Amino acid sequence: MTEQAKYFDGKDVRLGDSVRLADDPSGVVVYVIGTGEGDENNPPGSWDYLERGVMIEFEKYGLHHYPDPSEEPDLSLISRSV
Repeated sequence: MTEQAKYFDGKDVRLGDSVRLADDPSGVVVYVIGTGEGDENNPPGSWDYLERGVMIEFEKYGLHHYPDPSEEPDLSLISRSV
């Protein structure tokens, strides 16, 4: 099993999290590779070939893979979906 992805501040990354990247607060975690959890557009198995990390969709930047979000100081949690 893959280790749980974490933000730079050590909090777990979860499906549906709202996140900020630098000046763009529009990010949403759409897939967590370690758990195989994805939203309706990213069903289980969609991104597992990448082996680790998360997929985040931004209005400004589009869809991006972060293999280790804990190494991204400009990526931060805004709020949880639940």
